[in-house]
Amino acid sequence: MGKPAVWIALAFAIAFGAIMYSSFKGMTQFRVEVCVEDAGRQACRIASAETQEKAQSAATVNACAQLVSGMTASMACQSRTPVSVKVLSGQ
Repeated sequence: MGKPAVWIALAFAIAFGAIMYSSFKGMTQFRVEVCVEDAGRQACRIASAETQEKAQSAATVNACAQLVSGMTASMACQSRTPVSVKVLSGQ
């Protein structure tokens, strides 16, 4: 590979990286920690998303996954009011 090809490949890689960074940068504007409880056990998880509601929902799903198994138990866990919700970053 000659020098011009190396420079072209490098320029392409930098441009691609800049595009990826700018497109994903706006997707994680909110970070939320949610703690849920089931049968006396508690789990807390952090999630990021473009809205606070989506971040809270994702953190709730992840926390419930640590405590329960099965579709019915998961849905019941996710529908309960969380023990705590902390907005770690966001607009």
